[in-house]
Amino acid sequence: MDKFKGVDYYNFDSLLSEEEILIRQTIREFVDDKVLPVIEDYYMKGEFPNQLIPVMAELGIFGATLPAKYGCAEMNNVAYGLVMQELERGDSGVRSFASVQSALVMYPIYTFGSEEQKDYWLPKLARGEKIGCFGLTEPDYGSNPAGMITKAEEKKDCYVLNGAKMWITNGTIADVAVVWAKLNGVVHGFLVEKGTKGYTAPEMKGKHSLRASITSELIFEDCEIPKENILPNTSGLKSPLMCLNQARYGIAWGAIGAAMACYDTALKYSLSRIQFGKPIASFQITQEKLVHMLTEITKMQFITLQLGRLKDKGEARYQQVSMAKRNNVHHALEIGRIAREILGANGILNEYPIMRHMANLESVKTYEGTHEMHTLIVGEDITGISAFE
Repeated sequence: MDKFKGVDYYNFDSLLSEEEILIRQTIREFVDDKVLPVIEDYYMKGEFPNQLIPVMAELGIFGATLPAKYGCAEMNNVAYGLVMQELERGDSGVRSFASVQSALVMYPIYTFGSEEQKDYWLPKLARGEKIGCFGLTEPDYGSNPAGMITKAEEKKDCYVLNGAKMWITNGTIADVAVVWAKLNGVVHGFLVEKGTKGYTAPEMKGKHSLRASITSELIFEDCEIPKENILPNTSGLKSPLMCLNQARYGIAWGAIGAAMACYDTALKYSLSRIQFGKPIASFQITQEKLVHMLTEITKMQFITLQLGRLKDKGEARYQQVSMAKRNNVHHALEIGRIAREILGANGILNEYPIMRHMANLESVKTYEGTHEMHTLIVGEDITGISAFE
């Protein structure tokens, strides 16, 4: 298999630091050597390749932007984005695992947790010794998280949780769940540990998408958790939405990786596939498709790089994250479909990554905020008028 050389039509790399390029190259090699040789088999089996977890931990992927005092790599946001790009070039499920562990578990513990919670959980999560998940979405409340019905009731020596969460990445294998529930009508975060009485996390089966990822339900039936397991600095829906914003940033970069994989595969295939006595890359319609794919990838790269630079300066706004997530996933899915057209019937075979990326991106387009919800977030920002109702 030819090693992936990257997609860079506008000398994008000249805008990256040596350290950022080195980090990207390290993760690129990990994906080439450890992910791509096994991912199709795990996807077809509907299993996550657990053997990747300690290797990802060793590479500093988990909680990559958090402080070194917790065993984290302390990368800048652009470097972290490049990590997400390369992981999703391997598979959305692999990027999702790292994204949940980092942006949806370690970030809220770091941002909203007590010093004791941070000191206990963050080093273990960074080393991959503990796995986490994030419980916000409910069976009846996805795009409207404010309607959640999971409740926490304060007792003398504990909190009692009742309710259910759905579409939870890593839930079945997670050692700790960051669960959002209403306490006296106000949303708070709680750490629910595996094995807690009244807490179960059955795996959801039958997926056509994100098959190399564990997706679960979380069920709480009079689930008693210690008082010290509340995240003390959470109050209101803003807290979980801040976490989602971190995850959406990573998704915006990840979608570039999936698009690059599809484009690179289609380009190489078009140069080697002979029809009517010449490679199909010599036909005008094929060239138009390749140019369109490359143009959209190039635009995705620059919008996301600028977002990362703004984020590193503390100037990025959540509406800008919404624009990048919305744009990049939409065009990555479009690129996957065009790549499948170029490969023809071969495009549906697992000899090539196209159909797997296409199916995964169908989920990525709707999770962490649907395409439509991000449209309305940006629409409200530029008009000053909310169109959510």
